Amino acid sequence: MHVLVVEDDTVLADGLSRVLGGHGMAVEVVGNGAQADQLLQRAVGAEVVVLDIGLPGIDGFEVVRRLRARGSAVPVLLLTARDAIEDRVRGLEQGADDYLVKPFATAELVARVKALARRNTPKPATLALGDLALDLAAKRARVGDKVIELSVREWAVLEYLLQHAARVVSKQQIIDAILPWGDDLTLNAVEVYVSRLRLKIADAGVSIRTIRGFGYMLEPAA
Repeated sequence: MHVLVVEDDTVLADGLSRVLGGHGMAVEVVGNGAQADQLLQRAVGAEVVVLDIGLPGIDGFEVVRRLRARGSAVPVLLLTARDAIEDRVRGLEQGADDYLVKPFATAELVARVKALARRNTPKPATLALGDLALDLAAKRARVGDKVIELSVREWAVLEYLLQHAARVVSKQQIIDAILPWGDDLTLNAVEVYVSRLRLKIADAGVSIRTIRGFGYMLEPAA
């Protein structure tokens, strides 16, 4: 994953680069808004932009505004020392996807960057396993020829499990992946949705197996 970090505090920028790089990301760092704007105009291939608001010259708000005006959909995570609601709202209205208020935990930064990258990954038209199929464009779930009704969150959980079929995913990974900014979902609620899904896909030739202590795995039924 290629991440562009725009931060004028050199100590913080170096720390962010090391943390993100330690998670296997390719990190490029620039120290002001003008440099960031020039790089983004040249389509540098950044999959996520980590952008400080309080930059010299062109501030983070203007960088985001110009980026969206050019039609770019690259996810932007704003960093700010300002805790005023007005600044958060302004950043989101300009087109930012998420924000973190300084100081923040580096683990949360990494999780949010990964979540933004996942949301921006192109999806296939259909996900299928056994007799279970999700038409992602029509938002229609089928077991064989039968359409099954799913709530919005049931759909989101099942889609994530299908995207990671045959792999163990934790409840927290499911929450991080499916929730829009500002929403809330508990670990117990994930258990409820999984329980409902098991009943609805019982005839699909697949099962959602509980891996005790780790999470769930969607796999072909034995």
